[in-house]
Amino acid sequence: MSNETPVIKATARNEFGKGPARRLRVAGQVPGVVYGHSTDPVHFSVDRLEITALVRNHGVNAVLELELDGEQHLSMVKHVDQNVLTLDIDHIDLLAIKRGEKVEVEVPVVVEGEPAPGTEYYQDADVILVEADVLNIPEEIVVSIEGLEDGSVVTAADITLPENTTLVADAETVIASVSIPQVDEELEAAAEAAEEGGAEAGADSAEDAAAAAATESE
Repeated sequence: MSNETPVIKATARNEFGKGPARRLRVAGQVPGVVYGHSTDPVHFSVDRLEITALVRNHGVNAVLELELDGEQHLSMVKHVDQNVLTLDIDHIDLLAIKRGEKVEVEVPVVVEGEPAPGTEYYQDADVILVEADVLNIPEEIVVSIEGLEDGSVVTAADITLPENTTLVADAETVIASVSIPQVDEELEAAAEAAEEGGAEAGADSAEDAAAAAATESE
């Protein structure tokens, strides 16, 4: 994560409900709220392109300075609602944070490498819960499966975490597993039957064609 905290300018929001929210989205704005530290929620709107770029470039746990009415609020992205059709951000929740504090966050898990020949891997967990300094939250945690044999299992306890990051999830949480692909015998038999049927049909067609040619020559 970059040491420079991005600044996003916001506008206070005093109208609520579906109608005002829809008008904001039409105008290219995203409604949101920042809450935490025993303070009342603060409602705002931000430019859709800016907030989308922030989430894309800094990850789902992005930290930012929300500039509102001349004041900056150190915040962290807590939840993003996306439109199911356009995938545009429809609403964003921010959590007010303080420098120096630690937070529990779910960090995306990325699997790298290739298991042993003839095997394949299954990723059982896409995210893992950790505790990290609020200004040094890892954007992702990499797990290697390079060369792992059939039956190998990678658990949360096997992960090498970044400095100043500690595991919160159960150490036995399965992250990825390696096994030999199972062949579906019924599907395989059906495929073989289809191939045999196709071959027989081809042979019958050839015989019919030959017979027809012989009849014509007579």
